Amino acid sequence: MGRAAPRAALRRMLKNEKPGFRLSACADLLVHLNFLLFLRRLAEEARTNAFQNRSRIIKPEHIILAAKAILKKSRG
Repeated sequence: MGRAAPRAALRRMLKNEKPGFRLSACADLLVHLNFLLFLRRLAEEARTNAFQNRSRIIKPEHIILAAKAILKKSRG
């Protein structure tokens, strides 16, 4: 089993960023899950970019291209 989510740190960051918000008990877990899903998508997209460029190593430019593509897809 993996490590637990850093709930206290997440709550503190959310409270500092938006002090007037009222959060439910599991809002910090949803934020953490969303972050983990974003990281997974970023890693997969960067790996695909590296493979297309015939590179065995994922370089910063592969990650930047992947981030732009993922953020473009997730805008609503």
